[in-house]
Amino acid sequence: MTKELPDISFIMAAYNAAETLSKAIESALAQTGVTVEVIVADDCSGDDTREVASSYSDRNVRLLALETNGGPAAARNAAIAAATGRWLAVLDSDDAIEPGRLARLIARAEKGGAQIAVDNLRVIRADGTPPETMFSESALAAMPELTLADFIRSNALFQTTHNFGYLKPVFERAFIERHALRFDENLRIGEDYVFLASALALGARCVVEPVAGYDYHIREGSISRVLELRHIEAMMEGDRVFLGKHTLDVQASSAQKFRTRSLRQARSFLLLVDSMKNRSISGTIKAAWSDPIALRHLKMPIAVRINRLAAALRNLAGLKTDIPTFGGAPRSPKG
Repeated sequence: MTKELPDISFIMAAYNAAETLSKAIESALAQTGVTVEVIVADDCSGDDTREVASSYSDRNVRLLALETNGGPAAARNAAIAAATGRWLAVLDSDDAIEPGRLARLIARAEKGGAQIAVDNLRVIRADGTPPETMFSESALAAMPELTLADFIRSNALFQTTHNFGYLKPVFERAFIERHALRFDENLRIGEDYVFLASALALGARCVVEPVAGYDYHIREGSISRVLELRHIEAMMEGDRVFLGKHTLDVQASSAQKFRTRSLRQARSFLLLVDSMKNRSISGTIKAAWSDPIALRHLKMPIAVRINRLAAALRNLAGLKTDIPTFGGAPRSPKG
């Protein structure tokens, strides 16, 4: 007798996730209206991650004990290769989902003839502040389908638009296998963005569920809180790989130019910050001169720290008013 394939394969990359893994697995197993399997790809953890995953072996949870540490992309690819479900759902090992999420997303996708479905996220911060949805339900309700152009444009840094790069998609496995689509294992930052963008570029349709069903946890030290130059450079490399494989239409090309410009400005901004940290006058001037727009981004929350660095740099240089403070009105002879 042939075993019936599950509706959902949960793809879970795990690394030193022993403290949070049980909650993530339990939320996957608690899905209603669908059958599930959970595939935990352990990326050579040094804690009890494998033991935690193994304790669920009698509940359709499989552990893939990877032999070498390859990063989240490699772990997810291993899980995708082992998956048997009709749909693939990425679930981070420190997050959780509501019981009816997958049934709701699959129903919306199948009704719309789509190969991808996304929904709203509930943001949960480590400081204990009340949870809040990442996007307004009304805004998502007005956008029943996510296009490649919208997705790319939303992933421009330092912009006021919604960033759909945080979304946790559900993919039709047949579409993923038909196009041999995998996460780029050479990327340690932005591999999620490239994966979804690639699926959209290959013709997948993505429907949007405005209700939040995914609990997205933000912890201290996450990239969403600490943006470094290497992250920007990794994103730029990811875009280079993506553009080398896909041809974009007019709308997507325009959005890509917008995103590329924002990444370059962000890079200039961080080079400026690094120069000020290192008290390099020539480096600061060079960075500011190469992209004056980067100066605007110093109105970010780190402006107070930058102002202190600017003051130290003024003192070091023996200057009084030539170097402006940021986050407020420039202090210069011209006001």
